[in-house]
Amino acid sequence: MTGPSLPEPIGEEVRRELKRFGPTGAMAEIVKAWPRIVGEAIARNAWPARVGRDGTLHVATSSSAWAFELGLLEADIRGRLSKELGGDAPTGLRFAPGRLPEPPSPTHDPGPLHGPKPSTHDREEADRLAAPIDDENLRKLVAKAAAASLARPAKRPGRLLD
Repeated sequence: MTGPSLPEPIGEEVRRELKRFGPTGAMAEIVKAWPRIVGEAIARNAWPARVGRDGTLHVATSSSAWAFELGLLEADIRGRLSKELGGDAPTGLRFAPGRLPEPPSPTHDPGPLHGPKPSTHDREEADRLAAPIDDENLRKLVAKAAAASLARPAKRPGRLLD
């Protein structure tokens, strides 16, 4: 009697099955390699949308200007795709304005935003405003918030944005 069979990684099997669909099965590899192949600036403005039955990669762009410019670079991009993907590379490229994926969230935390530093006068005024509050922790929080608010420049009449 043999022991229970362990699960096997399925990545290779999935790739093999996707290849049965011809060029459209290579879409996952194209999407994975795209930013590395074209660079971040182009990847922000052009993204692989689908592979047609004829092997043409349809790429959505952020504007018709991007579609036109990338059309001029088609041979170069196709060559890079071919070098990276080998036989899975698309046979042609077609660029057209379309929907792009949402940009990823920033990977780093920019930390708290800091405004102008409250002056001694701002802190004194904030302490005076918060003085009637009995709870010490709440009073300190309100005073800190008031000081930060007082430190911000006053908006001038007639100006929408300062």
